[in-house]
Amino acid sequence: MAFTTTSNFAGKAAGFYISAALKQANSLDFLTTIENIKYKSNIQRMAGSGVVKNATCDFTDAGTLALTEKVLEPKNLQINLDLCKSTLLDSWEALQMRAGAGAPPPASFNDYVISYMGEIIAEATEESIWSGADATAGEFEGFLTGTTGIFAVDGTVVGSTASGAYTAANIIANLQTLTADMATNISAVLRKDDLHIYMSPKTYALYVSAVSTLGYVNAYNMNGDYAPVFEGYKIAVCNGMADNQLVAAEKSNLFFGTDLLSDATRITLMDMAALDGSDNMRLVARYSGGVQLGVGADIVHQD
Repeated sequence: MAFTTTSNFAGKAAGFYISAALKQANSLDFLTTIENIKYKSNIQRMAGSGVVKNATCDFTDAGTLALTEKVLEPKNLQINLDLCKSTLLDSWEALQMRAGAGAPPPASFNDYVISYMGEIIAEATEESIWSGADATAGEFEGFLTGTTGIFAVDGTVVGSTASGAYTAANIIANLQTLTADMATNISAVLRKDDLHIYMSPKTYALYVSAVSTLGYVNAYNMNGDYAPVFEGYKIAVCNGMADNQLVAAEKSNLFFGTDLLSDATRITLMDMAALDGSDNMRLVARYSGGVQLGVGADIVHQD
């Protein structure tokens, strides 16, 4: 008997799968995620100065309260794939037959296909977060996309100049340049617990190489519990981030937006056997994504 499968998920049901797929993009561990944005969301940040005074019997207006507002408007995206079912079945059955080799296989063929599509969504999202271009089909504008990126358009992100392309020999000096610029320009957020230095996996590898050469024991004994830091600042290693760039920012100041409950969010797996006699499956996913910053002047970007 032929194997057939057809599933359709929309709205909240699809949102469960889309959410799981997006969370595979590791940069989201270091961004503030806003879910269920129907069209766009206003991001408001307040900064007060001189508002606390000595108590008196009178009301006297004092200090200033500045309100900044940014708009986060996720872009609607889709995936349309035509895949040979027998190829996927071979892979799925191979996973089912594995014993004691890591994570258990997906419980159903549908789950396996959705996880396959989830990897595609996660990889595309990871790349767009940092270097995506809205003008390119299938991408949303990223933080560091040349002159059109979120940082560049904001115009208030603090610049930091690198000595050149990063190497194991100069990465520590460039990190020290960044932290010096942080101390000079964003001193008010230096004590924030969610402040990170963001870097690419290659840049982090250069940093590990540098500290290993210097003989630091932790560089030789890193495990799953190791939390990388530089001069006390947490390091966020983001898979989609470009090399030769560093960003210092609070997690609460960098935003990713999507809509997991909209009826437009859906996943469809369609078995084509009954329709055209082929052994193909059509995979359709519709979702949204976009990024925005809160206060550009609280961010330092080195390139």
